[in-house]
Amino acid sequence: MSVSKGRHRSSRVSRRTILAWLAGAIGVVAAAGVTGFELVDHGVLPGKQVLDELDGGCDVTSTALSFASLGPSLSAQFNSKARNRSVGYTIAYPPGYHVGDELPLVVMLHGYDNNHRTAFFGMSPAQAVALTRHGARMNPVALVTVDGGNGYWNPHPGDDPQAMVVDELIPLCQRRGLGRGANGIRMMGISMGGYGALAIAERHEGLVSSVAAISPAIWTSYDQARAANPEAFASKKAFDDGNVITHASRLSSVAVRVASGVDDPFHPGVVTLAKALPTASQVVFSSGCHTEPFFIEQEPPSLRFMSLVDVHG
Repeated sequence: MSVSKGRHRSSRVSRRTILAWLAGAIGVVAAAGVTGFELVDHGVLPGKQVLDELDGGCDVTSTALSFASLGPSLSAQFNSKARNRSVGYTIAYPPGYHVGDELPLVVMLHGYDNNHRTAFFGMSPAQAVALTRHGARMNPVALVTVDGGNGYWNPHPGDDPQAMVVDELIPLCQRRGLGRGANGIRMMGISMGGYGALAIAERHEGLVSSVAAISPAIWTSYDQARAANPEAFASKKAFDDGNVITHASRLSSVAVRVASGVDDPFHPGVVTLAKALPTASQVVFSSGCHTEPFFIEQEPPSLRFMSLVDVHG
């Protein structure tokens, strides 16, 4: 058994960057008056999380990760017609299982500026399916990660990572015996990937049996999304089609777990989502920001949720 002692801390930036951010935020606040302070407090401006990190508002309990002996994993590429490029992927098997074994499948979607190798924080895909708790293993599941780019897992002209996942990646895995049959596909993600997991589950009803979103990057309006990241959605129609709040009722037959830190800039959007989710959904709001320590804290319970049989009926 291997153990990671979890000396994790916030994804902090340099003092110079912090001061530059604060200077910019203060400049906007000075121009906007009270409204500016409200924007900072609600996380629309970067000063809120920066200040939270400085005063310890983002601190969470350091999470110790323990793993059984790792199962096999393989990384390769395939030519994606949906994305018009070659994409990398990794398939990881739980301890005691081998390539060719039939298993339920967790599709793990990475966050912004990450890829199939770095979809998790503090662990590899192989470690993710070998996690233990008090010496006990999770129920066995396989896991796949894939390169989705920075387009928020939304369709864009010439690049559709969502179609890549649904029409190419999942069939590729099913041909290997993974994710077949009822309850076979489960969807998970962090930040941008958390949004993507919810969006795919909603837009492809009946595809997944469960979804777990850690700190999902959710905006409540197209204007808000465009101001923060103009490349996230190709158009207002694309935002409306992929609005996970307004389409939350489509998750009525899906087991849902959502976790968000109360000082996360995206938290207001997650709170709005929580109100729209089916009543049986598992929603976790706790201390933390949109930072690595919170992601790592929520990865083990989210993976256990993915592996449970009883949450899938």
